[in-house]
Amino acid sequence: MSIVTIIGSGMMGSALAFPAMHNGHEVRLVGTPLDREIIETARRTNRHPKFERDFPEGIKLYQIEEVEEAINGSTFIICGVSSFGVEWFADNILPIIPDEIPVLSVTKGLMNDEDGNLDTYPDVWQKKLDSLGKKNELNAIGGPCTSYELVFGDQTLVAFCGKNIETLKMMKQIMATDYYHIITTTDVIGIEAAVALKNGYALGITLTIGEVNKKTGKKDEFHYNSQAGIFLEASREMRKLIKLLGGNEDSYFVGVGDLYVTVYGGRTRQVGILLGEGKTIDEALDILKGVTLESLVVAKRVAAAIRARAAKGELDVEDFPLLMHVDEIITQKKPVSIPWEKFTVIR
Repeated sequence: MSIVTIIGSGMMGSALAFPAMHNGHEVRLVGTPLDREIIETARRTNRHPKFERDFPEGIKLYQIEEVEEAINGSTFIICGVSSFGVEWFADNILPIIPDEIPVLSVTKGLMNDEDGNLDTYPDVWQKKLDSLGKKNELNAIGGPCTSYELVFGDQTLVAFCGKNIETLKMMKQIMATDYYHIITTTDVIGIEAAVALKNGYALGITLTIGEVNKKTGKKDEFHYNSQAGIFLEASREMRKLIKLLGGNEDSYFVGVGDLYVTVYGGRTRQVGILLGEGKTIDEALDILKGVTLESLVVAKRVAAAIRARAAKGELDVEDFPLLMHVDEIITQKKPVSIPWEKFTVIR
């Protein structure tokens, strides 16, 4: 029996307890400082407050003060924090994980710098490990998976990426079930870029749902031409960006799968619909107060990177009209006006 310790008891981190426990392994779920109520609720009810199913019997629950006890003897650590917890995990958790214990992250996103470089979160954490002289292996999960469907046991296909294929095989052996299926790949930049980019592009697609609602006066009216058209353009732009960053074709397809599932559920869909219905970004954020919106962060960071690289002559901003419009809506607070004719250009 292996020991899987999950740090971050949000929905996805908590959902990953299910396949590991169904395989007979010990799972230790640790709440961050923001997760205290989740752990307290789970201790009382044996259920995450957002799920409709109990945790498998035997899960071990820890508050953040007990994190070192939870880490002790672990086979590997799963980082379940959101993108807003990247620095917290680097500063507070990486330093206390023994070097021989690898890390597997579900945190999706990219960091940009003034030169237009985009770093994955494993890149960011590697710099922290290097500064500490530590040797932990960093790995990540990407692909189409919603937490509540994983908890339900729906058929799911994801990718585990990292530098050491043997470590990935070990993690796959522990986590894979008859409903949780795992691709293993060493294309870290491709997977991480793909699953981060899909957040910003899913927002662009869901603008059309809001536009239809506004036009028909009905909620989630079944009109798909516009969604599919933006899906087409989003896929084109994602492919170009992933290739630019050095990712491979298979990783791009993992991102396309993730794009599909993100359009049909979750927080990104909510904000995109509100914007498409005519709300400003400030109004949408006020309505969704308290909701973590990683799609806004990744869209702004990637758009800024595109502009920086375009200024150096390394690419053309006109190749990314959908993402740049999403960024205008978010950062310049412009109204939705999808540039359809720009999508007709063969690039």
